[in-house]
Amino acid sequence: MRIIGGECRGRAIRLPAGCRIRPTTDRVKGALFNILGSVENKSLLDLYAGCGNIGLEALSRGARRSTFVERNPRLNKAVRENLRLLGFEGRAEVIAADAVEEIGRLSKRGMRFDFLFADPPYEEGFLTTIVTHLEKAELLTESGIIILQHSVREPLERSVTESLSVSDQRRYGDTLLSFLIKHREE
Repeated sequence: MRIIGGECRGRAIRLPAGCRIRPTTDRVKGALFNILGSVENKSLLDLYAGCGNIGLEALSRGARRSTFVERNPRLNKAVRENLRLLGFEGRAEVIAADAVEEIGRLSKRGMRFDFLFADPPYEEGFLTTIVTHLEKAELLTESGIIILQHSVREPLERSVTESLSVSDQRRYGDTLLSFLIKHREE
């Protein structure tokens, strides 16, 4: 696994030995950042961060700040180590917590993000839960976007909740990237 764009392009992202996660592939990651366009001076929340693949890519591409939420202690340590090796420690926060529980805490702290990326375990029922909690929390900036990486076997309806809707979906094999935006008040 590696950084594919920005100032650290080509640098390796370390993963703990024997770790059983499904990191975002370079193909999906490249497509994601092509769709998002410039992330320079933007903030990103990486829920279910794993080894930090998406948040690290954003930092390499000029993001102002990435916040990583990962409950697995070994993966959390890997995120911190990757931040240190890439020189991004001052532009990041790593939180050892359950992603769903942390959403409310971040909201209470008044945190706001331009991009909110969540890659919950596939087909374990987390997708609906995470969307429900994200709707209740005020974590997005006015033009903020939620990006969900999930299995094609877990489809989302166009109007996901009362205040969130799917603006775009892209399929890459078994993976869907769903882009959610807040409904605009007329």
